[in-house]
Amino acid sequence: MDKDLENLSKLAKDVLSENKKYFQKLKKRTPKRLDLLMQELHDEEFKRTDCLACANCCKTTSPIFTEKDIERIAKYLRIKVIDFTNQYLRRDEDNFMVLQSAPCTFLDETDNTCFIYNVRPKACSEYPHTDRKKFIQLTDLTIKNTAVCPATYRIVEELKKRLPQ
Repeated sequence: MDKDLENLSKLAKDVLSENKKYFQKLKKRTPKRLDLLMQELHDEEFKRTDCLACANCCKTTSPIFTEKDIERIAKYLRIKVIDFTNQYLRRDEDNFMVLQSAPCTFLDETDNTCFIYNVRPKACSEYPHTDRKKFIQLTDLTIKNTAVCPATYRIVEELKKRLPQ
């Protein structure tokens, strides 16, 4: 998978302007069936994609931690919210709470599992957000994710084939 990830950054960069133009056109005339199609593409892709074989999202980016996430995880870890926040999180340039470092503190790099999987942040459980309702609102994030997540890259490429603009 490492070779795929090395290529992923280049592949995503090569189609960056194409993807931006594609989604700009899609936003102007959004098909009613887009969310349904995205759900279908997402489901097809994740039938053949094993996130545990990659975990690049956990290794390179941080999810946003909501207050609910922080409270739930701190409780699970049996530590105070303030201690959890001080030990693991920081405010980013957009004023969101994110991890202090990458890879994720909670990632077990021996097998790419998550120590807090059952209480993980909502952003992690929804990643890569390709099956969300009102997908058209997430196109900028999706473009960014094509450089992080091989599955997202493949979903976008398949979308462009099935719904040409």
